[in-house]
Amino acid sequence: MHLHLFSVFDGLSFLVAVFAAWTALDLFQQVRAHQGGRRLAWLATAGTAMGGGVWSMHSIAMLGFDPGAAVRYDLPLTVVSFLLAVAGSGLAFLIAAGRANRRRMILAGLIMGTGICTMHYVGMAALRTAANLTYAPGLVVLSAAIALFASIAALFAVEQDRSPLWRLTAALILGLAVVGMHHVAMAALTVTPLQTTAPLNPPGAPPLILAVGVAGMTVLILFLALAVAMVDQRDKLIAIIDAGGVGYWELALPGQTLWLSGRARKYLDLAHGESFGPGDFLRKLKPEDLPRRAATLARALDGDGEYNAEYQMRDSGRWLQLRGRLIRSRSGRPIKLAGVITDVTDRRQAFAALATSEHRQRLLINELNHRVKNTLATIQSIAALTARRSTSLEDFIGLFQARLIALSDTHNLLTANGWEKARLRDLLVQEFRPYAEDRLRMTGPDVTLGAEQALSMGLILHELVTNAAKYGALSSPDGAAGWVTVSWTGVDDDGRVTLDWSEHAGPLVTSPTRSGFGSRLIDTSIRTTLAGTAAMDYAEGRLHCRLTFRPGDTTKT
Repeated sequence: MHLHLFSVFDGLSFLVAVFAAWTALDLFQQVRAHQGGRRLAWLATAGTAMGGGVWSMHSIAMLGFDPGAAVRYDLPLTVVSFLLAVAGSGLAFLIAAGRANRRRMILAGLIMGTGICTMHYVGMAALRTAANLTYAPGLVVLSAAIALFASIAALFAVEQDRSPLWRLTAALILGLAVVGMHHVAMAALTVTPLQTTAPLNPPGAPPLILAVGVAGMTVLILFLALAVAMVDQRDKLIAIIDAGGVGYWELALPGQTLWLSGRARKYLDLAHGESFGPGDFLRKLKPEDLPRRAATLARALDGDGEYNAEYQMRDSGRWLQLRGRLIRSRSGRPIKLAGVITDVTDRRQAFAALATSEHRQRLLINELNHRVKNTLATIQSIAALTARRSTSLEDFIGLFQARLIALSDTHNLLTANGWEKARLRDLLVQEFRPYAEDRLRMTGPDVTLGAEQALSMGLILHELVTNAAKYGALSSPDGAAGWVTVSWTGVDDDGRVTLDWSEHAGPLVTSPTRSGFGSRLIDTSIRTTLAGTAAMDYAEGRLHCRLTFRPGDTTKT
């Protein structure tokens, strides 16, 4: 009977030892991954899991020990044995967590093995029974050697690779080491019953109480270690989410306590450790967004859909998108609303820029259509009137081509200025390019014309230059024979500009008997597009033309 119970307790103790070693070595990886206070917290957890698991394994195995008399346990020594196991494991993990080298790993293994071996013999010293316990020195040394060697081998195994297979190998080695050390130590034990006839009831706690305490502590330690590991996995997941530029948030129910990850706090411009709740979030929203936020939150809490909304922060102007869903317990009770928060400011700005670009493109297309229609109408008018006044096909081609070139030159000048404006001075210089510089003498301030006005003024100046080249001051190839002076005023109080065109030293000319195309084009353009007047004077046989016009924007025709 005793052997059967011993076998059952022995198998259970081995499973506890392996499970404790697996959990502790898993936590040992967290010790290496952290620094500062968090590292010490993980170190204490790993040491407690390992030491407590080994101690629990020893205590479970001892429940199957039957010396042939009543057994009790001294509680202070039992607690000391537990602390020795925890301290030895924690110190070993602390040393092994540093820069890996052979000496450090051997030292850590020696400390862990010493802690395990000391835990066993102090725990045996806590045993109270009606018998004398003696040990064979050789087997005691062998048990210690097993504990030391197996501890070193386990730490080297977990150091070689961090995969689950290697960690399982290390856990099995440690589990076998603890169980093997225990069996060898128990084999070294000799139990000599005391020679007495009186019933002996040794002081101390009965094995049943110890069993309950051991079982409770084992479950508590292992589940606490697993829970901490799950928390760390959550922290890792949140860190990965944050690294991807996405924040994480949770709204615990029913109290609606808000928790934010580091990235989420950054997006909300919160200082480290600054308290922040749902009410504080509402104060960051614009007033017009509050009803929408309330409706979206209510729908998500009712389970009618996901929480999905975009808000612009009132203080920073940053656009944030919040997405989340309701998480329920297995019984269906709402636990929390959890989700992610992303900065969509760039996307919002891109959409706004795209909308602005599309609007501007539509305006440009409409403007282009309008200008093309006006240009075609102008060309049609030029062609019709030129043909009506031409005496031959060659005459028509020459005149029509020259006027189209003048129109094209004005287009080029406007294109260089983004089709927005052109200076009066540039239009004059452009029309006088074929002539010597001294044949144009111009004075006047800068006057800027809009696109439609510049086209009309370009045609007017072209007609004046063409007329001077055919009949007036520019008709002689001799540069000294004639010249043209052009002067203009600035914008007066009525918004008008006056331009005077005077020809000098050219052939004498007389007032034409009938109005030609050039005169009609000048008159029509100055009255419509330029909202002004034109006056021609041929006194003293020289042409003097006065143009009065408004350089400001006018209604397009």
